[in-house]
Amino acid sequence: MNLFANIRTLVLDSLETLVREGALPEGLSYDNVTVEPPRDAAHGDMATNAAMVLAKPAGLKPRDIAEALARHLEADGRIDGAEVAGPGFLNLRLSPVVWQEVVATVLGEGTAYGRSDMGQGKKVNVEYVSANPTGPLHVGHTRGAVFGDALASLLVYAGHDVTREYYINDGGAQVDVLARSVYLRYLEALGQEVAFEDGTYPGDYLIPVGEALAKEKGDAWVDQPEDVWLEELRDYATDAMMALIREDLAALGVEMDVFFSEKSLYGTGRIEAALADLEAKGLIYEGVLEPPKGKTPEDWEPREQTLFKSTEHGDDVDRPVKKSDGGWTYFAPDIAYHYDKVSRGFDALIDVFGADHGGYVKRMKAAVSALSGGSVPLDIKLTQLVRLFKNGEPFKMSKRAGNFVTLRDVVDQVGPDVTRFVMLTRKNDAPLDFDFDKVLEQSRENPVFYVQYANARVMSVLRKAADAGIAADDAALRAADLAGLTHEAEIKVAKKLAEWPRLVEIAARTNEPHRVAFYLNELAADFHALWNRGNDATELRFIQEGDSAASQSKMALARAVSVVISAGLGILGVTPAQEMR
Repeated sequence: MNLFANIRTLVLDSLETLVREGALPEGLSYDNVTVEPPRDAAHGDMATNAAMVLAKPAGLKPRDIAEALARHLEADGRIDGAEVAGPGFLNLRLSPVVWQEVVATVLGEGTAYGRSDMGQGKKVNVEYVSANPTGPLHVGHTRGAVFGDALASLLVYAGHDVTREYYINDGGAQVDVLARSVYLRYLEALGQEVAFEDGTYPGDYLIPVGEALAKEKGDAWVDQPEDVWLEELRDYATDAMMALIREDLAALGVEMDVFFSEKSLYGTGRIEAALADLEAKGLIYEGVLEPPKGKTPEDWEPREQTLFKSTEHGDDVDRPVKKSDGGWTYFAPDIAYHYDKVSRGFDALIDVFGADHGGYVKRMKAAVSALSGGSVPLDIKLTQLVRLFKNGEPFKMSKRAGNFVTLRDVVDQVGPDVTRFVMLTRKNDAPLDFDFDKVLEQSRENPVFYVQYANARVMSVLRKAADAGIAADDAALRAADLAGLTHEAEIKVAKKLAEWPRLVEIAARTNEPHRVAFYLNELAADFHALWNRGNDATELRFIQEGDSAASQSKMALARAVSVVISAGLGILGVTPAQEMR
């Protein structure tokens, strides 16, 4: 049940009544009529802009429409009052019965409350992490992994058919560097002295790979030229790193549906097929680019290249896809990869990139637009940097990794649940500070604790009720008489519960899972405020001595809070706490 959608339906029905009465002309479009929370909660529970958006096409004053609409709305038992504000906005106050019904609905639907069919089963591909297979995942990948995974879960919750995908960048020169680095560890495992030059990967994580290779090959590759071992070692090292990356993702609770290899695009005709599609659309040509900004003609050597007319699809400049020497640019396999996604029949694509890929957004969107004829939207989400702190100081790098903080460094210290929640406490495009001490604090300032503590408090109340002989199982609470939930603090919690379905749809529509974390923090705040008021006002306590019926009514509200918190945490990939230790 989406209460806001239900009240909007009531508004539209009332407008149709006004049409039948001749107070409004026929043929009006209601597409822009909204029902939303008012900017100021003191103005009411909901507000509609119906009169404002219909005044001009109806040829009437907005206040006249609003006053007529208000009279019809007030005839409905759900509406306690409808007040015209300003030039013609209409503020609505809902009956306490409506909020009591919200609690009953949450308990009746369980974690399905808030689920939406807005996605209509549309196929969405969410590609995230996609780190180079050259080492363990670092903290930047951690944020992208959490964001992408939560977004995928949010879209599923909102009715989409989602594929989680990882693009293995195993086709570039970095894999040659990895192979050479593993070769050095292989020689080291056989007792040789080795030196890691600039540009190689010196991390300790390659030591066991080199040792395993030494056991398998013995000294067969010692003193052998690269052409003997490089190709085989590329595959061996990539497989080892992907096994490591899969372990990292599993530690964070991330499971991919598809791992797609960049290497599979080369020598298979797939890059050529993608570019042939663009060429058939008149979007490939031979040309010479202008010098990049900041380059003088003296610093720039003009040369003819094969170019994609990306400017015809919103890019700033056309992009090279084949170099003058005949080799592919980095962009060419990326085009082919997205051509493959489009060919697989996805209705929408989402790429989650690091902040350093900002310059890649327009060209990639242009490519997908061209490949799909504009029928498949691509949304690219950039995740900003994470700054780590411990004991008030920047957290130092991992010796195992060599020069960066790994995902496992973070998860091993605070656990996957804390890691995931904290990574979503900021919008993806805002920098995030991750303080190892603060994320484990038991305080109001720590949103992870604050939300989990709310759920744990609910579980504690239900256990105490059971110990006192009060039926507190879900069936008993669903049958509770909720008419006693009338206090402003109780109604405030119920109002926040009513926002959940609407929040889910907004977050899914904008591809912004951080909205779920923000909402859960607000819901927890309202619940804790109600709990604390019970310290002084005994009538607000969840267990009412000697009154099982009143206790069940209040526990029903608490249990509804737990249901929604559990659903929200489920989207974020976090396990709800049953008790705080």
